Amino acid sequence: MTSHRRLHEWAGKGAAASAALVTFGLTLAIFGFMGWLARPLLGGETLATLFTSVWQPARGQFGILSMVWGTLAVALPATLLAFPVSLGFACFATHLAPPRVRSLLKGIAGLMTGIPTVVYGFSAVFLLVPLVREMAGRGSGFSIIAAVLVLALLISPTMILVLISAFEAVPKAWQRSFDAMGATPEETVWHLLLPRATRPMAGALLLGLGRATGDTLIALMLAGNAVLAPTDPFGPARTLTSHIALVMAADFDSLEFRSVFACGILLYLIIFGLTLLVRRFTRGPEA
Repeated sequence: MTSHRRLHEWAGKGAAASAALVTFGLTLAIFGFMGWLARPLLGGETLATLFTSVWQPARGQFGILSMVWGTLAVALPATLLAFPVSLGFACFATHLAPPRVRSLLKGIAGLMTGIPTVVYGFSAVFLLVPLVREMAGRGSGFSIIAAVLVLALLISPTMILVLISAFEAVPKAWQRSFDAMGATPEETVWHLLLPRATRPMAGALLLGLGRATGDTLIALMLAGNAVLAPTDPFGPARTLTSHIALVMAADFDSLEFRSVFACGILLYLIIFGLTLLVRRFTRGPEA
């Protein structure tokens, strides 16, 4: 029995290590593929133009800085808006709501993760955009604020499910101990659940920010897609992902088309940097 168990353990470790190596190799291959296709833009004077805000392909200007700021202007506010809402929903669905309501709330969150992104975007075009236009009193309504609101709604269910799983993983014995000491459900959430779930909370925040950064359709449908530095929440912006989608229709041999791979490399680096930051701030023993 011992030899069979060890054989199974070795086989499991070998399969896990192989899967990790394959995933790592595919990631490097994709990164290298994008670098190879973007190489005409990664040297000489053309490289300098990438880090400007001037996007005029006909004149050899391929600046993507405006799209970088557009990505941050949409993804960061959407994540900061969605996180406290998701945290409150998860706390309510696991400990504060009546027992009969909890399963219903969890089911709603799970159902929302399965709604196609185009449904959110299409609904917002007819429901939210006119309201934004009326509120601003100018412009078309296709703006940063419209994209932020819908993107926050889009990423919230995923963050909610991560947080619910984290809260439900807290040992029940600890919760019963708090109940025995006369703690209210609110006190249990504040003094037990939240301190014990700092890492999952950081993970949910990273997951939401990564999805908001990488989403294409919401920004493409709602943000206005103007190549401008975002200075007004009621004004338009273009994100890196929507820029890639718009330029993909260009000639495959043109420098304009190859610039989208430079955008892809930058997106890779942004997500990698976010991962390092979250690991840096969540390192150490759980509180």
